[in-house]
Amino acid sequence: MLRRLLLTAAVSATAALSWAPGATAATGTPVSDTPGVAAVPLVAPSAPSARTALSGFAELTAFPGVPSSWAAVADGLTPPAALMPPPARPEDSSDRLTVTVAGAGGGADGTFELDCHPAGGTHPHAAEACERLDRMTTWGKDTFAPVPPDALCTMEYGGPATAHVTGTWAGRPVDARYDRSNGCEISRWNALMPVLPGTRP
Repeated sequence: MLRRLLLTAAVSATAALSWAPGATAATGTPVSDTPGVAAVPLVAPSAPSARTALSGFAELTAFPGVPSSWAAVADGLTPPAALMPPPARPEDSSDRLTVTVAGAGGGADGTFELDCHPAGGTHPHAAEACERLDRMTTWGKDTFAPVPPDALCTMEYGGPATAHVTGTWAGRPVDARYDRSNGCEISRWNALMPVLPGTRP
């Protein structure tokens, strides 16, 4: 009896080993190479991976109207970076600002037009102001950015002068306000001189 059980187990193991290489996991249909022995179907994972699912989405980019950059995203690559306008260049012709100053004194108050590339307008120091803006302009940064809300600023007062700069610079709209109410604002004002005027002591 024991000998019969061992013989049956050996035959079953041999059948399983001889069948496994020929099994069709894709269809789930077992194939047995041993006549008279029932094949035991193999179970293969059927859930597609995230990358496999996305590869099907990437194929959609072959159709018109679907951005080709989606293929890179679907393939697990880094999403396309946001496009940034280039810095000011000598050949630009749309760099035009309106500078309105109040409270500076010494004849510096008023509204002035500043054209750059080429320099012109009613600004009293147009060429120097344009040159200063060119030096301050850096790819991906706002030349007229305000003081960060979490900045630590000295409690000093630089006078009542205020300024409002509007227009277009390096292909981007500008709407920036300036004052001299603390150390950070004073430094921000001074950094933009001579676009903004010096103030009376």
